[in-house]
Amino acid sequence: MHTAPTVLVVVNSPTSGPRRLRGWLEADGLEICQRLASEGLPEDLSGIDGLIMLGGGLMPDEFDRAPWLRGERTLALSAIAEDLPTLGICLGGQLLADVTGGQVRARTGPKERGATLIHATADGASDPVIGGLGSGTPMIENHQDMITELPPDAVLLASSKALANQAFRLGDHVRGLQFHPEASAESLAGWDEAALTADGFSRDELVAEAQRVDAVNTAAARRLVDAFAAEVRAAFEERR
Repeated sequence: MHTAPTVLVVVNSPTSGPRRLRGWLEADGLEICQRLASEGLPEDLSGIDGLIMLGGGLMPDEFDRAPWLRGERTLALSAIAEDLPTLGICLGGQLLADVTGGQVRARTGPKERGATLIHATADGASDPVIGGLGSGTPMIENHQDMITELPPDAVLLASSKALANQAFRLGDHVRGLQFHPEASAESLAGWDEAALTADGFSRDELVAEAQRVDAVNTAAARRLVDAFAAEVRAAFEERR
């Protein structure tokens, strides 16, 4: 039995870990159970008070390349059924949309890279986790695949200039994000320069802009994580 609020962090790619989220969550009093999905996932969410599913450069049903996605989808459905505090980020958010009747398409729509202004909707402004983004907060984005249609029961929480479905909520505590609160200007500096150039972007320019807005970005991402952690702690207390 866990003696502290516990978050399962699902890593779908060894290069796309929780980064700064881990330290923030630990500072908020949470115990982190980090699992590389390709090496196996828990069969259920017993003893888990919160779930984070990270990115990984995959489609949410790409079982040939990533057979573990079947198990991850089962965990996501369980989290939705329990209304467990959940953050699905990038692939994780797309997976939440896909398993509940939304639509995700590969390499669809305009590309967004680097620090992107994310705007909370009216519903997002009142959401405890997303509300801190306000009318426009720079968050790191690396948009490839796209949630083109939200699930029927989803509430749209945030958008950007190029992408309508940047954040959504299912129930009261399950949220999908297309942007990356775990990423910062430092992590952007490690992105594939050749791939960015091929897409018409300059890595140096993206890094410079991310560094310029780093303080605002970090503060907003920390508020988001702290609010999520508060929901995890509340879920833990309810289970005791």
